[in-house]
Amino acid sequence: MRPEGLSAFIAVTAAYWAFMLSDGALHMLVLLHFHTLGFSPIQLAYLFVLYEIAGVITNLCTGWIAARFGLTSTLYAGLALQVLALLALAQLDPGWAIGASVAFVMLVQGSSGVAKDLAKMSSKSAVKLLAPSQDGALFRWVAILTGSKNMVKGAGFLLGAVLGATLGFVWAVLGMAAILTAILLVLLAVLIAMPPGAAQGTQGHEIFGGIFKIF
Repeated sequence: MRPEGLSAFIAVTAAYWAFMLSDGALHMLVLLHFHTLGFSPIQLAYLFVLYEIAGVITNLCTGWIAARFGLTSTLYAGLALQVLALLALAQLDPGWAIGASVAFVMLVQGSSGVAKDLAKMSSKSAVKLLAPSQDGALFRWVAILTGSKNMVKGAGFLLGAVLGATLGFVWAVLGMAAILTAILLVLLAVLIAMPPGAAQGTQGHEIFGGIFKIF
């Protein structure tokens, strides 16, 4: 018998995979592109500082955001913000001074860090609402989602290197933005597949409890 919520779980997992694939590819594209421009190792490290800091701050707030607006909304917000970050990176001008380039990419990477933790929190927390309660299904579904994440992000590193070598930085970034936009539109089906507790905001403890138990 097909478990209730399986369709929504598949949709959420597909969205999370797509995001992590783009996230890994973006990391590699930024690293290799600015390496070829002659950035020093410390300058390359600066590019990712706000990405990590933004993730920490976002994790402190996402529980309230999810309870107020719903897990579906935060998942869409994460995907949409990643698309905007990719489009912004495509506007980078090689003629800019190094300081301006570093500051711009740090800000864009910071927004990508926010997007990453919105998508991550939404996907992992939704499993608590979607998984059947019997036979340890919750642990299996969480293991599938989180265990596959590292594999997909690793594939994203390879994808970023291949796209950068074949299409160049700008077209690779625009291509990923187009794919994520298409996935975002297709995943409107999540609104139909999600149970009411996930698709709608609530001030109750159900979503908060799901978040804390998942993590």
